[in-house]
Amino acid sequence: MNPPSPTGTMSERSPLAQRRAAGVLLVLGPLIFLVAEFITAAAWTDPPYSYTYNFISNLGVHGPSTLFGQYMYSPLAWLMNAGFFLFGLVIFAGMAALRGLPGWRRWLVLLPAAMLALGGVLLGLFPGSGEALQDGTGEFHSAGAFLGFIGANVTVILLGKMRRRIDLSARAGRALIIVGTIGLISTALYLLLIVLSSEDTTIGIIGLIERGATHPFLIGILCVGAHILRQADGAKDLAIQLPVSTAGAPSSTGGSTEGARRSDLDVMREGGQIHGSHAPVE
Repeated sequence: MNPPSPTGTMSERSPLAQRRAAGVLLVLGPLIFLVAEFITAAAWTDPPYSYTYNFISNLGVHGPSTLFGQYMYSPLAWLMNAGFFLFGLVIFAGMAALRGLPGWRRWLVLLPAAMLALGGVLLGLFPGSGEALQDGTGEFHSAGAFLGFIGANVTVILLGKMRRRIDLSARAGRALIIVGTIGLISTALYLLLIVLSSEDTTIGIIGLIERGATHPFLIGILCVGAHILRQADGAKDLAIQLPVSTAGAPSSTGGSTEGARRSDLDVMREGGQIHGSHAPVE
């Protein structure tokens, strides 16, 4: 009999590759947003951009323009708009690639993730300038913002509720639920501050409140992606080691450990990892 390939068969690698792809996408999506925001804000120097006072959307307005009393002039507006457009689509692709969410649970997670993706696209295509408020395109921008806020935070809450299905610890599940709840509360506060703002002034910490609706879920999704990547890498290492170290060796029950190896790899086929060998980290 020919010895098994050290890299495993295609059927053994496929679930692991899909799980790894999900992890990469769930890390990449939040990073696209956070890096675009950081670079664009750093390029805005006259006057300096404020993370606590300025709207996030201001970074996507080249300007000069004014809205709610906030002066907008973002030299790298195109970069922030590209980040808006891409980050939700990448996160949605990562959610679609997740294993362990069959049937209705899969669609329950994909629906709010699709809201986030659509919201990001609208933000990128319709910058929130003062002129946009006058010509009507500001409505698309506002719709995109709230689709993103609600969709993203509901998504992380659902991931926390279904944490066993994606092999997260109880602590991680609770953290995701808290993160999503903070995001929804911040969204409500942000909407309240918008209503209380006039054409010429806004509440001084509105930028901070808005980031309470966005940054916690971005960090939460990034951490989920990193956890999935660690699990996929650990399962891949075990899949490589098992054929080399145990192929053809007799088991204590008189059979070959090749059967045990197949049993373990069957588990990987179903879930994309080795349950029991890589328990969720508390």
